[in-house]
Amino acid sequence: MRPVVPFVSSASPDERQVWRDALPCALAGIAEVKPFETLSEDERLAARVAIVANPDPAKVAALPNLVWVQSLWAGVERLAADLPEDGPEIVRLTDPQMAETMSEAVLAWTLYLHRDMPRYAAQQRRKLWQDHYLKTPQERTVGVLGLGKLGAAAAHRLKSNGFNVFGWSRSKKTLDGIGCFHGLDGLRTVLGSSDIIVVLMPLTEETRGLIGRDELAACKKGASFINFARGPILETAALLEALDTGLLDHAVLDVFDEEPLPETSPLWDHGKVTVLPHISAPTIVSTASKIVAENIGGYFSDGTVPPSVDRRRGY
Repeated sequence: MRPVVPFVSSASPDERQVWRDALPCALAGIAEVKPFETLSEDERLAARVAIVANPDPAKVAALPNLVWVQSLWAGVERLAADLPEDGPEIVRLTDPQMAETMSEAVLAWTLYLHRDMPRYAAQQRRKLWQDHYLKTPQERTVGVLGLGKLGAAAAHRLKSNGFNVFGWSRSKKTLDGIGCFHGLDGLRTVLGSSDIIVVLMPLTEETRGLIGRDELAACKKGASFINFARGPILETAALLEALDTGLLDHAVLDVFDEEPLPETSPLWDHGKVTVLPHISAPTIVSTASKIVAENIGGYFSDGTVPPSVDRRRGY
């Protein structure tokens, strides 16, 4: 008899249905994937691994013998906060396609800023016909904050498209062709040197509120921000102040302190802000399902738990 793997999710009904269709096919012959709500008491007790996407912690706790959970998302800060430290291991989704998708988004929105699209959109609303001087990519420095798999892929893609690229991480890292900096002094150097700053670091206790009023004051005047990481890394009030005073030119925001972004948020109508509905690097179901199947198949074959989240570091 195939083992039963619970699927625990509080995502939207449409998203849950997509996974309910894809996961059983991917794991056919390995395990039977069943929504948490349909599990019997015996199945809950027998479960050793679960697949989760924004799960209700109480439902995960109702699976008392879990050894590990496979997240369908790369970001696991909420999951790590919700589950007890002595609970199941957390395995984040590490999909090479996600790095490719994110690097594509970083390049697209960097070009949006590089080619002055916000200014031309504003001119269209005013029916103003006016061109502006165009710099070459080599004349633009893009700072990538966070050099994990997503950040490294984005930095290389920007470099291959001609931009001068600096990278920053909390600890020392090296990337071919990228000027890498680390620590707080390194952060100030990258902020003060970059025309466009891309935030791609994970949300941890160390990075929460990392980019605040002092850090924004250290930015090159007229710089622009792209936040594709997590909302709380970049302090919203400080960002709005920097935009209003002209310190910063524009911000492309795909992540927020609260999602969906409340209708009352001043970000919606701010002329120097582009709001995106958390779409920079969605999980690609087809590739992610194969990775989940490989991870779970390996576990049931020889007991191997894939590399899990370091709870101390938060990722």
